[in-house]
Amino acid sequence: MTRARELAKLANSSIFSVDSSNNVGINSLTPDAKLDVVGVVSATQYFGDGSNLTGIVAGATLNASSGTQRLVVTSQTSGSMTQAATNADITYDTSTNTLSATTFSGAFSGNVTGTAGGLTGTPSIVVQDVTAETVSIAGTISYEDVTNVNSVGLVTAGLGIRIGTGGTVGPEGVGVVTYFGDGSQLTGISAGGIGTESATPANTVITLDLSKQDHKLSVTGVTTITVSGGTEGDSHTVRIINSASATIGFSTYFLFPSGSSPSFPTTDGAISLMSFTVNRVGAAGTQLLAGASLNFS
Repeated sequence: MTRARELAKLANSSIFSVDSSNNVGINSLTPDAKLDVVGVVSATQYFGDGSNLTGIVAGATLNASSGTQRLVVTSQTSGSMTQAATNADITYDTSTNTLSATTFSGAFSGNVTGTAGGLTGTPSIVVQDVTAETVSIAGTISYEDVTNVNSVGLVTAGLGIRIGTGGTVGPEGVGVVTYFGDGSQLTGISAGGIGTESATPANTVITLDLSKQDHKLSVTGVTTITVSGGTEGDSHTVRIINSASATIGFSTYFLFPSGSSPSFPTTDGAISLMSFTVNRVGAAGTQLLAGASLNFS
């Protein structure tokens, strides 16, 4: 049957009508009439009440090029559009061009601007650069190359710490740096208090600075040598040079093998060497085990 004959048949029907543009409709005189079609009904546009339609997602269209779904907001009330959803309320505010919802699920891509308040969960986040005023981490942070590390606690470097040209290790301001482990590769340091104390006592009692381990004394007149403090096990040397006639004595802290102090040369220019080890420090008094080599002049 040709289309012209089909339209003519519909026009003679009491149910259907055909207008001058060959559009077919149901006569308004039969409002209870309905159109049953077996197959597919297609049209450029649909009008009228669709409240009884089922099996569709209102406001959703299919992007043919990408195969993704998108939500189309078609109306608004007082500057915002509210769409009732199954699991959440979706609100679009046209004044701020903002889409908000109680819950988002699925993958998220794009740029996030403004605040990130309410961002929770346990995903893995991979980014290129992170800029923040404060970062608090309850667990462990792992990183490869960094420019600056400021830590108020303990920093553990599994593969070591390397300092470039011009770099320094030390406290900022007043503080103490404590090193542990093998220091055999350290250079340019004074380890264990090694250092020289120089003094020129004359007719006095001189107290050795036991934070140093080498003591050079240029003595004149009657000079008595004593100590204060010290660390058990530390060894010290005392180089005595007579700048003029000198008589050398020692406090009772010094114990010599013979039980008494050896006789040091008194002549001008005489050089003697004495060594001692700190045997005891504490309430019972300091005790030094001493020995002397006399007159190297």
